[in-house]
Amino acid sequence: MEVVILPHAEAIGALAARLVAAELRRAERPVLGLATGSSPLVIYAALRRLVEAGDLALAGVPGFALDEYVGLPAGHPESYAEVLRREVVEPLCMDPALVRAPDGAAADLEVACEAYEQAIAEAGGITVQILGIGENGHIGFNEPTSSLASRTRIKTLTAATRAANARFFPDGDAVPTHCLTQGLGTILDAGALVLVAQGERKAEAVRQAVEGPLSSRWPASALQLHRRATVIVDEAAAGRLELADYYRETFAAKPDWQRV
Repeated sequence: MEVVILPHAEAIGALAARLVAAELRRAERPVLGLATGSSPLVIYAALRRLVEAGDLALAGVPGFALDEYVGLPAGHPESYAEVLRREVVEPLCMDPALVRAPDGAAADLEVACEAYEQAIAEAGGITVQILGIGENGHIGFNEPTSSLASRTRIKTLTAATRAANARFFPDGDAVPTHCLTQGLGTILDAGALVLVAQGERKAEAVRQAVEGPLSSRWPASALQLHRRATVIVDEAAAGRLELADYYRETFAAKPDWQRV
């Protein structure tokens, strides 16, 4: 795992976007893994600048969302399919027909989860997965105690996660109680992982993910198992890292051939 500490969100987004773009360019069948939430927005803003400058083309690149709420009707403005359409697919000039989210409105959710796993496999697997992290250490909607080998499935959202998402709904009670999410095992199958986090409220989750023991209590610690995971955080989110100075030194000392 590489840990990079940068001074502000714009720098985080710029580096993360360069990493994502580099992974997509070198892949024979590029596939982009898409996360929602506030943290990855800096990546999408930087990717948009690359697209607008003609340095990156995503029109033919398939995309797969990490998760989707259960029970929201098609077209609901806070469904992750709609959020991605507004915030990612249209700004990045991706083909909506090639971007897919789990079907949280399916009559048979188990079959929908199996179909989602099959669709990812048929696309050749995810080349690079964009990730954020929750305050309780969740990635995707893999809440604490999620199996480290889990695949796409239904999960019950914790009260803390629902409270964090309540700002997107007119009534806090309207936040769904369940979701479909790629499992930790599914996420670890991606060729590369790029996780970003900002703010002091994420500091403990970042510490546990990077330096804590491998544990389902902190699902993001599963990234320690991946051979090509990059964690990019600001100073506040890095505030509890014991080895913060080491991470700064190793990033500053990287040879040119390792940089993007």
